[in-house]
Amino acid sequence: MLLAVDVGNTQTHVGLFRDEELLEHWRFHTSRTATADELAVVLGGLLRLRDNSLRDVDAIVVSCVVPALAQEYDEVRKRYLGGRGAIVGSHLKTGMAIRIDDPRELGADRLVNAIAAYDKCGGPCIAVDFGTAINYDVVSASGDYLGGVISPGVEISIEALSERAAALPKVRLEPPRAAIGKGTREAIQSGVIYGYAGSVDGIVARLREELGEEATAIATGGWGQVIGPHCEQIDELDDLLTLKGLLIIWERNRP
Repeated sequence: MLLAVDVGNTQTHVGLFRDEELLEHWRFHTSRTATADELAVVLGGLLRLRDNSLRDVDAIVVSCVVPALAQEYDEVRKRYLGGRGAIVGSHLKTGMAIRIDDPRELGADRLVNAIAAYDKCGGPCIAVDFGTAINYDVVSASGDYLGGVISPGVEISIEALSERAAALPKVRLEPPRAAIGKGTREAIQSGVIYGYAGSVDGIVARLREELGEEATAIATGGWGQVIGPHCEQIDELDDLLTLKGLLIIWERNRP
């Protein structure tokens, strides 16, 4: 079995694969100070929910945007999995040419999403990842990574609004009854959900125009299921896109 781990700034998404079948997946809060031993305890606890353990795992593949945690997950790979697995980086075979000014700047999560989106679509595509930031990653018809857009994420905006405006509460983000909010909470929900939906639609439309092709737009990430359904420019929602990309990369690099 393969453990695929997508480490974001806010959440970590873990998937357990047997061959190409996703057996289970979990999310937990990302702790930037976690040690390799603590991470092994968390992963082992999740596996025990399925009556498995780290000893049942053949390899681990990790995409990580927190440099300190990348080192700790690499230590998990070495200490608990006999060195089997990989941390996504420039040393791996990806099968995707990177056409940006400095390929070293490309985050592992963005590359993984682009690979998964192109594998899914087989043509020009845009992966929109709703995480701490919202990443838009563009792939050409020939499968080249062309670049993208990064904008502040949903949770950042909600927290900033409640911290900087004393009279406004931090609300649970769910669709309001209508765009015209009948109270403060609904007004905030409407502003965040429809405001971000409009922003996403505008950016995706501009990317499609610049690309000059009818690219498929796929939304993923923790907030994708909340904002994505209200976006007219999003073609598909796939909460598992990053995990699928990790599986693809592992298949291209396994011994």
